[in-house]
Amino acid sequence: MTLLSISDASRQLNISVDTLRRWDKGGIIRSQRNNQGHRLFDTDEIERVQRKSATRDTTTDQFVVLRDEPTQRFKAIDLFAGAGGTALGLDNAGFDHLLLSEIDPHASATLRQNRPNWNVVEGDVAAIDFRPFAGEADLVEGGFPCQAFSYAGHGRGFEDTRGTLFFEFARAVSEVMPKVFVGENVKGLLRHDGGRTLDTMIRALQSIHDSEGRHYRVAFKVLRAQYMDVAQKRERLIIIGVRSDLESPILFPRERDYIVSLWEAISQCPPSAGQEFPAKKKAILDMVPPGGYWRDLPEELQKDFLGGSYHLSGGKTGMARRLSWDEPSLTLTCSPAQKQTERCHPAETRPLTLREYARIQSFPDNWEFSGSLAAGYKQIGNAVPVNMAFHLGRAVRAILTGQNRDEFEEISAIEKTG
Repeated sequence: MTLLSISDASRQLNISVDTLRRWDKGGIIRSQRNNQGHRLFDTDEIERVQRKSATRDTTTDQFVVLRDEPTQRFKAIDLFAGAGGTALGLDNAGFDHLLLSEIDPHASATLRQNRPNWNVVEGDVAAIDFRPFAGEADLVEGGFPCQAFSYAGHGRGFEDTRGTLFFEFARAVSEVMPKVFVGENVKGLLRHDGGRTLDTMIRALQSIHDSEGRHYRVAFKVLRAQYMDVAQKRERLIIIGVRSDLESPILFPRERDYIVSLWEAISQCPPSAGQEFPAKKKAILDMVPPGGYWRDLPEELQKDFLGGSYHLSGGKTGMARRLSWDEPSLTLTCSPAQKQTERCHPAETRPLTLREYARIQSFPDNWEFSGSLAAGYKQIGNAVPVNMAFHLGRAVRAILTGQNRDEFEEISAIEKTG
């Protein structure tokens, strides 16, 4: 690995400084800061991006869903399972599911349709008694929905979160006392209520203990999907707890030094149903180049398309956006034709199809989604990418087995206070 300044990398690799800045800002390459605060770039990483732009294999489908075949498998409980992105990624990493909880009937049907042997419990998670699984589950995992959360701040730990879906996740951990737990949420949780919401959650998880005095060491990190074998820029806050009697550091996946382009993910995608743009929107997007957005339109059309949003601050980079073959997709929403967050195909003026959506989230082509087209888009848009969950599962496996720990990043536990 050779690290160079942006100007030196530009000269050596014959690529403009502006392009390197755009790639860095867009999450295509990763800069590192030296002691003086200057950005340094890995030339190998830049060259890999250049090769993706220069060569496109039109004969081979390059889409890959990652899977291991470990000899030792572990047991997991999956809460707020959705369409199964996390559950499938963990399964591919060596975890068998004791229970999957999901309230949405379409998502529950998706889980049953694709994995008839999974124990899918449909309904309110608050009605589930997790105590029968005590001592059985190695892992409790849950992407608790980021609904409104009122910070209580009375120092009661676990009790401060009562009435929230996070509380149900913490209750499951408390009743099962697994060796490891993994919580997942949006990156915005870091800033919610000035950071007090996350602090309350961490304290609640630290306060969990059993009659033997076992408790959890807890750490968190934001993972970026585009460096986890996923053709999408998607950031998720991951909270990991390791039970105090386990002599293991808290491990997180390391970012890869490459990206998966949209070309690799969907250029050979099987045909499937998809939404359509209204005629007026299609006429506008016909004028947007690959990788472009509303700023590539004539000014009068910008004003007409954006309406009142034109005068608002912020980049509005998701509006009238046509994706680029050479980059990962922007974060998928629950609808590719949704106003202000359009996800237009790189070469055709249409929204991404359902199967393209699924591939961008690294679901395999044989994973079917129950319900209407809109229900399918919603399930996929809300999912954790399968390959990202696979890497997370491998990190948990390393915590449990002690094997290959040097492949992962060790994060220090947050000091318990109060």
